[in-house]
Amino acid sequence: MSLGDDHEASGGYGGTGQTRTRLPESGGDVYGGARRPGRSSSRSLVTVVGVVVLLIAAIAFANRGDDNSPSSAAGSANKPETSTTAATGTKPVQSKAGGIPTGFAHDQQGAQSAATNYATVLVSADILKPARRTEIVQQVFVSDKQAALQQQLDNAYSKDFLSKIGLDENGNAASGSTYISRTVPVGTKTTSYSDSTATVEVWCTGLYGTAGEKSTNPVTSDWFTMTLQLRWANGDWKVDSFSQKDGPAPVPGDDKASSADDMAKAVEEYGGFTYAR
Repeated sequence: MSLGDDHEASGGYGGTGQTRTRLPESGGDVYGGARRPGRSSSRSLVTVVGVVVLLIAAIAFANRGDDNSPSSAAGSANKPETSTTAATGTKPVQSKAGGIPTGFAHDQQGAQSAATNYATVLVSADILKPARRTEIVQQVFVSDKQAALQQQLDNAYSKDFLSKIGLDENGNAASGSTYISRTVPVGTKTTSYSDSTATVEVWCTGLYGTAGEKSTNPVTSDWFTMTLQLRWANGDWKVDSFSQKDGPAPVPGDDKASSADDMAKAVEEYGGFTYAR
C-alpha cells in the first residue's frame, strides 16, 4: 500500500483526521501545548551531537588500519582470483566457418575463447543432427581425432537415444514442437598451457528439452563444467578431447516456469553470442 493509500484509508496521517497546529504558548494546543526548548537546551544538544560525530570518525579511522599491514596482505591473498575471466579489451574473433567462430589468438586468452565457443557448439541442438554433427566435428576437432570422435558421437546420439527425447533420426522435433539445447558459459579457467596445447575448463549453465503442448520432455535447466583439451593446429585452437561433469550448481530459484510457446519463441528470437575475453 502506498503512502497516499494509507493516508486516505485512515482519514489523515496518525488516524485522527486532524492537522497538528502549534498555538501561542499561553493557549496550548490539543496535543498538550508542547513548549519550544530554551537556547541553552539547543546548545547542549549541538555539543552532544558533535561529540558523537567525532567519536564515530575516530572509530572509523582506527578500523582502517594500514593497507600494507600483514593482516591486509593476508586478506588480499584469500580473495578469489578474477583474472581468469576478466575483460582484456581484445575484440572477439571476426571470422566463422559453418557458423562456428575461428581464428583464435595464439595465447591463453585465445585458448579460453576457443574453448568457450566450442562448448556452446558441442552441447547444442545442432550436435543431435547427423548432417550438422559432421560439419561440427570437422570444424572443431583436430584432424587426426575427427574419425574416432565422429563415431563416438554417432553412437551416443543414436536413433534410439533421439527417439527417447522425442526427436526423429535426423534430430528434428515433431510438428508443433521445438527441441531446445542452449549453452551459456559462465566462466573459464586455464589449468595448463603451452604454445602447442592447453586445457581449459568452462563452467556453464544451459537449457534443454522439448517445448510443445504434448511434450513429455519439458525444457529445464542444468549446470555443468566442460573440460576441453586443445591443440594448436593449422593456425588455430582445435579440440583434441573433451569431458563433462555436473555442477557447480546454485540453489534453484523460485521463478515461474514459462509456457512452451514462450520458450520456443525465445529461442527463435534471441540468438547466441561469439565469446571472447
